[in-house]
Amino acid sequence: MELVTIYRAASYNEAEIIRGLLEANGIKSVTSGNAAPSVHIFTIDGMGDVGVMVAAKDAQAASELIASSENESPDPE
Repeated sequence: MELVTIYRAASYNEAEIIRGLLEANGIKSVTSGNAAPSVHIFTIDGMGDVGVMVAAKDAQAASELIASSENESPDPE
């Protein structure tokens, strides 16, 4: 099964929220990062970011779901 990175999160917690959204909608996903979250609590030029990957066949649906949820998020102001 070919995996495709469909989202880059700034933190492990953000990646887990995205994974939860995908899972709740029947899309399996995994995360991939280069640094342990306890070592790098922030990102600089992508160092320490966490990728969210799905099967290639689910990539379009997953991307659309994430985009849709970002558009529906309440404005914090």
